[in-house]
Amino acid sequence: MADTLDRIRKLLAKAERAGTEAEARVYTAKAAELSARHGVDAALLAAARPGADPVGCTRVELCEPYSGGKARLLGWTASALRCRWVLHPAGRGRVRAVTVVGHAVDRDRVGLLYESLVVQATRELARCRPPDPGESVAAYRRSWLLGFAARVHERLLAAERSAAARAAAGPASGGRTAALVLADRGAAVDRAFAAAFP
Repeated sequence: MADTLDRIRKLLAKAERAGTEAEARVYTAKAAELSARHGVDAALLAAARPGADPVGCTRVELCEPYSGGKARLLGWTASALRCRWVLHPAGRGRVRAVTVVGHAVDRDRVGLLYESLVVQATRELARCRPPDPGESVAAYRRSWLLGFAARVHERLLAAERSAAARAAAGPASGGRTAALVLADRGAAVDRAFAAAFP
């Protein structure tokens, strides 16, 4: 498991140093694929050892500029990785923090991916300019960041679904299918979220 996380970190580091957005996307996609497999494998292992991967909360403080877009990037990353999330607004469209609720393995995956994605997004934001010189640069960048977050969410969801389908084709864990294990984990996260944020 530690080897997999190290490989994910190395891929994300390559994405952060990539010369183009397309190159960064290739490395990030491979990292997302590995992360998804890691998440499903960890879920199946934890199913055999109750209490090994507890549900908890992680609060991530955000900073300006574009805290609203960063919050959605974090939140949509979390939701793709089977976590729930809540915004802590700071007023006037700004977000002070995001709390992620999920199993420890999944929250770790969210943190690992988000840290790299925000670096990649920040680099691209610095290059972003609206095609119309009269358009607000800040508004254009906010819009670009929301689009980036939406694309990331779609790609992560696809990677997670693919990993779950691959696991479903394999042997059951302790008599329970991968789909049932993941559904049970999702229900546990929903209960914890409802208790923390009624």
